[in-house]
Amino acid sequence: MQWETVIGLEIHAQLATKSKIFSGASTAFGAEPNTQACAVDLGLPGVLPVLNGEAVTMAVKFGAAIEAEIGLRSVFARKNYFYPDLPKGYQISQYESPIVGMGQVEILLEDGSSKRIGVTRAHLEEDAGKSLHEDFHGQTGIDLNRAGTPLLEIVSEPDMRSAKEAVAYARRIHQIVRYLGICDGNMQEGSFRCDANVSVRPMGQEELGTRAELKNLNSFRFLERAINHEVERQIDLIESGGKVVQETRLYDANKDETRSMRSKEEANDYRYFPDPDLLPVELDEAFIAAIIADLPEMPDTKRHRFIVSYGLSAPDAEALTAGRALADYYEAVVASSGDAKLAANWVMVELGGALNRVGMDILDSPVKAESLGNLVARIKDDSISGKIAKQVFEAMWAGEGDADTIIESRGLKQITDSGAIEAVVDEVLTANPQQVENYRTADATKQPKMLGFFVGQVMKKSQGKANPQQVNDLLLSKLSL
Repeated sequence: MQWETVIGLEIHAQLATKSKIFSGASTAFGAEPNTQACAVDLGLPGVLPVLNGEAVTMAVKFGAAIEAEIGLRSVFARKNYFYPDLPKGYQISQYESPIVGMGQVEILLEDGSSKRIGVTRAHLEEDAGKSLHEDFHGQTGIDLNRAGTPLLEIVSEPDMRSAKEAVAYARRIHQIVRYLGICDGNMQEGSFRCDANVSVRPMGQEELGTRAELKNLNSFRFLERAINHEVERQIDLIESGGKVVQETRLYDANKDETRSMRSKEEANDYRYFPDPDLLPVELDEAFIAAIIADLPEMPDTKRHRFIVSYGLSAPDAEALTAGRALADYYEAVVASSGDAKLAANWVMVELGGALNRVGMDILDSPVKAESLGNLVARIKDDSISGKIAKQVFEAMWAGEGDADTIIESRGLKQITDSGAIEAVVDEVLTANPQQVENYRTADATKQPKMLGFFVGQVMKKSQGKANPQQVNDLLLSKLSL
């Protein structure tokens, strides 16, 4: 039997506010445990929550970016459940009336096609604390610093049909929240977390299968691996005569397996009811319009502009718009160099490779965009060859100065004087009469490879400074005599 996978994702994005959603406590990461949880976060008697207006603005930004319905009236509710890291015994969230309604995002698939994934809703809520299981000798520690941190929970439609589609969707949401500046997207620190609802059904069946919710997916790689493992588990279970039960499962990255945590709760298990301490949030059209007008250029629009304005291929445009900072860097290089395609190659290959080797972000690059643009300009105006440019780049990376300074101090300027290059070419041909004869009598299909010998000799004698195109042209002319 052929099986179809059905996947929906719940993404929790911690909003980048300086204080918590209902209190003035700090949201800074890395503080000593339980030093940033105030009386409001703990739900102590006599305290009242006050909504952080910046969290509302950030939620509306996200809704506008995915062309979603924005709720002019949204309501906070209490979601009741017991867990050690939930100090109040309930979580303040949104249920029936979320701030962001139906929207959609477009993902790019491996074959170059695109697919639209529906977003059911995105609602505001407070984060819970964190359970710590290490270094407590069989016990569990509780850190409540995270309690009350504002979250935007983004719930997708069950529109994804493979783990790769799910990863593409998660990456697109990650890209959008970072472009908007509403979440730093740091998965290692837990500020961008994914839960996956996974089920299988016979191919062609309309009815959805029983789903399992996968937790503890703190990287895109783990998300893909966990879904693939869960799909295989469910198919094996059904084909062996068993039944999938609705439950929450934990992904263990070390063992590459999922294991049961608890039965999956339904909405009525949480006994939702409107929070009596918080008034409904009422927005007006002017507030929403002002936010929409202030939105940055979003990834899809920027990618299309890069293809049209800079003549880039779709894959290159996708790579260069992956992050807002990278896209801004690239455009600054283009402005300095005047060559969009050459700039794209240097940003993606040379700079990208150097950054990856040391695990550095584009924002921390020791080679600034204008400096890299000047280097590209020196290649474009034939001051240096592409090969020598790599030496110059390494020196720039090491902090030896800008491109022009390094080229001048090292005497790397390319030889473009045709008379000087011709003299070196003649010297090489005179010194290698047998190779010249072999070339002239060789089959035409072998000559391009043989030409490489002469090019190499000329470049060696000129210390790499001769213009490669002029060298090739002169050699072809003289060897054809």
